[in-house]
Amino acid sequence: MGRLKFGIQNGLNVARAGYSEDQILTACVLADRTGYDSVWYMDHTNVPQWKKAIVLDPWVMLSAIANATRNVELGTCVTDAIRRHPSNIALAAITLDRISKGRAILGIGAGEAQNLKEFCIPFEKPVTKWEEQIQLIHKLYGSSPDNTVDFAGKYYQLEGACLQAPPIRKPYPPTYMAAGGKKTLMLTGKYGNGWLPIGYTPELFEDHKAQIQKSMDENGRTDEEKDSFQFALDIDVYFSEDAEASWAKMKEAVKVSLFKPEVLRVHGLKEIEGFDFRKYFTEYSMSNQSWIVKMREAATKIPEPIARSSTAVGSPDDVIPTFERFVKAGVNHFVIRFWGKNYFGSIDKFASDVMPHLKHKDESSATFLG
Repeated sequence: MGRLKFGIQNGLNVARAGYSEDQILTACVLADRTGYDSVWYMDHTNVPQWKKAIVLDPWVMLSAIANATRNVELGTCVTDAIRRHPSNIALAAITLDRISKGRAILGIGAGEAQNLKEFCIPFEKPVTKWEEQIQLIHKLYGSSPDNTVDFAGKYYQLEGACLQAPPIRKPYPPTYMAAGGKKTLMLTGKYGNGWLPIGYTPELFEDHKAQIQKSMDENGRTDEEKDSFQFALDIDVYFSEDAEASWAKMKEAVKVSLFKPEVLRVHGLKEIEGFDFRKYFTEYSMSNQSWIVKMREAATKIPEPIARSSTAVGSPDDVIPTFERFVKAGVNHFVIRFWGKNYFGSIDKFASDVMPHLKHKDESSATFLG
């Protein structure tokens, strides 16, 4: 499965805090110097429920981060090919790969209504389109004026198309796919080099990992592709001297992030009567207060122990067991959103007090198995 990796996510945690570009770059340099393996940037257009938030373009920010760092891999967490044409996504990933001298990762999902609705961007057949988007992006990675690409999909077409900037990573920057449903998990096993979900319990992660592995077998992925595959997880960490008080503040938001059909299925919870998940996923936007209220009300049904198993809260000693449970479930690359007032301190504390323990345990386990 490969060595255990750790990254930081510049996501809603950073946007909500309103950090400046210089502060974000400082955090990324700190991560680069303290032993993290990757740095990630979210791709939302806005988060209007937090009016003082600062939401920046991920590709521009990752290019700046590439110039300021030397070691960490750099990825979107996650982008989509709905707001941008797949050819634009492919070129952006290649450009980042070249600027960073071979450190780019394409984290990509099928899109979500909250980035589309107010901008009147159609959101129809997103999963079917996603498969074509991935196929098209991968074809364009290897294109050139002497090797043009044709593509005849239902939603996308290319005729003698090419890009003119080969990537440094071979054959191309790895694709981490954000998947959480039966079909998207199948596609991740078929096309992905990694999987990057968010809002998971260890039990759900283990269940979905097995589905991806089954798809890899069914789609003839090589042993090398299977061995190098990154089972990543976007996970929240909140360092605090009082774990219980901190959990009380954040548990509502955690339960909302977990409120989805697959969590209910894996944990044997009954679906909430009258809550239309399909309508939610296709119509929800962060400016729609009625949906936010519905979600909060419905999510209270998730039992406390299940919700708490998804998030690391408290001292380093409190945090370590949460990560150990996810490692046992199959995670080999953690992408961490640090919450709380001391962002820089949290990055440093995790690197000094948590990472060494987990890496040592991982190395000991690998030695034993070997």
